[in-house]
Amino acid sequence: MMGAADSEIFQGCDDEQVRLMAEMCIEIDTDDNAIGSVSKKEAHLMPNINKGLLHRAFSVFLFNTEGKLLLQQRATEKITFPDCWTNTCCSHPLSRPEEILTKDQMGAKNAAVRKLDHELGITGVTTDQLEFLTRIQYMAPSDGMWGEHEIDYILFAQCDVEVHANENEVRAYKYVTQDELKDLFRQSETDESVKITPWFKLICETLLYKWWDNLACLQKVKDVETIHRF
Repeated sequence: MMGAADSEIFQGCDDEQVRLMAEMCIEIDTDDNAIGSVSKKEAHLMPNINKGLLHRAFSVFLFNTEGKLLLQQRATEKITFPDCWTNTCCSHPLSRPEEILTKDQMGAKNAAVRKLDHELGITGVTTDQLEFLTRIQYMAPSDGMWGEHEIDYILFAQCDVEVHANENEVRAYKYVTQDELKDLFRQSETDESVKITPWFKLICETLLYKWWDNLACLQKVKDVETIHRF
């Protein structure tokens, strides 16, 4: 049940998105060691982020067999980064036994399978198909109240899937080539209605295209030990 403070924080927000803010994320230190549990709400409030609160996340990049990347546009109902274009699926392992696992990144992979289904209705991807590439740490505000501060597990997969998007999570989706993605970024520079999530922009500006060029042999570009700090 929400208290008075929560009612004020979530005034005008979508009921389902408010409900999801009660999920318990994994609080971590800067070396990605789990140190506790924290609600999604507390993990994303900028006053807590500014004090150093850090949580674990994942980002899935799903490519079809033609080598095109599946993008999603976050729903207008989302509390953080609404209407922004981003990679296929971005969310958080929860503080539960099957998602806090670190061996072979199984916690993040289990969470990714769950959220691919929840957000996009994709049921054809298994943990065995998800290739862990590396981790990144970044911090980014969404607005005056909300933001992100996370260590993000980068997961790649290549397979053909059926998409049945959850309209409360996903406003739109599309597959893009590298050139089409670059065009989207150029469009975002002149059209304020075209918004990109900060983590996706960061990944695209630093590492994505090298990974994409090696989609057939990801072992060449994997870096499982490093946490890239941005």
